[in-house]
Amino acid sequence: MYLQQRLDLLEKLGEYISSKNEKWLNTIQKAHWENGWFTPEFIQYAVNNIKVEYLQRQKLEAWVNHYGFPAENTHKKNVGVVMAGNIPFVGFHDFLCVFLSGHRQTIKPSSTDQVLIRHLVDQLSSWNSSIRDCISFSDMLKGCDAYIATGSNNSSRYFDYYFGKYPNIIRRNRTSVAVLTGDETMEDLSKLSDDVYQYFGLGCRNVTKIYIPRHYDFVPLLEAFKKYDRLADHNKYKNNYDYQLALLIINKQYYMTNGSIILHEHTSVFSAISRLNYEFYDELSPVLESLAVNKNIQCTVGTKGLPFGTAQVPGLKEYADGIDTMLFLRDL
Repeated sequence: MYLQQRLDLLEKLGEYISSKNEKWLNTIQKAHWENGWFTPEFIQYAVNNIKVEYLQRQKLEAWVNHYGFPAENTHKKNVGVVMAGNIPFVGFHDFLCVFLSGHRQTIKPSSTDQVLIRHLVDQLSSWNSSIRDCISFSDMLKGCDAYIATGSNNSSRYFDYYFGKYPNIIRRNRTSVAVLTGDETMEDLSKLSDDVYQYFGLGCRNVTKIYIPRHYDFVPLLEAFKKYDRLADHNKYKNNYDYQLALLIINKQYYMTNGSIILHEHTSVFSAISRLNYEFYDELSPVLESLAVNKNIQCTVGTKGLPFGTAQVPGLKEYADGIDTMLFLRDL
């Protein structure tokens, strides 16, 4: 297919996922049945972001033109794409990059997130049969020319072993943090709750730790976070909450909670589901300097960072781990 044909299909796909098509709505429900963490609410949130941030014709054209991709890729490579499955559609950006580049792709979807991406590829195929020649699925990624793999720190070692001799992008565990000054409004804190709670905190762009000035008043924060009290009714999330609370009580450690999240002082930027770590600071500059060089950080929200409430709304050029996927694909 030519580039313009691929752009046409993506524009049509954006219209499809924002429709009330019965087949699409049933697919969302099926994805929820197969993975309890994928609630219809959070799937729909991911879909809306894809529609607005990724599948707008003007944005797509400006993005792909920036890299100078030709109208037809006459040097196609087969790119193996290993997708994660922590949040709905987490691998969509990689899929989009390879598709627009004109390369072929063989996708190994996560066992926890394969319903949605398979359905969208089937839908694209129904509009243009050439899709079957450039997108396929496989449980084993052998014989590919290049690889894009996303996983944990543990799985990345296997990726390095198997894919290291090929051109590759291998991603590891990352998380996000927020830096507060204490001058935030209730609206700011409400938006911060989106960064913390959306997708149950399972995404690498979810805020799992906050940095706060000493003598910080936690009451407004805990009050604003009640916006997500409904998560305490979710069975999987509640089980994690109860377990984390029990650990702190048994170990006689100090904590705060509003019934849906536990605040605990800890140095790690990573936190368990239903927990939000915090750390006090006396001076802001050293905190910002340390975060700037911390390879575990995907993004920083708040002071000198992204606006509150936007962590889970990445644009086309906000590449995971800061590695330009489109540049990688162009130069294969």
